[in-house]
Amino acid sequence: MVNPTPRFWAGPLRYLHWSAREKPAFFYSVVLGASGPLMLLTVPPTMKRLGYERAKPIPMTYPIPQGPRKTLTGYDD
Repeated sequence: MVNPTPRFWAGPLRYLHWSAREKPAFFYSVVLGASGPLMLLTVPPTMKRLGYERAKPIPMTYPIPQGPRKTLTGYDD
């Protein structure tokens, strides 16, 4: 009796073809999951080559003005 589900190590391409037809949710979730690290290694150099420059980081503190501070009086600040 022949097993209807192919084994991965016996024929990986046949198994991938079978799993894409029979269990597409599992197949495409593995494909998308495997593409993440690949994109991490390829997208930033490609964007840099195309001329993309990262924006300057936003300031985390308010800039302190140079010179003496005015003394405030009353409520007219």
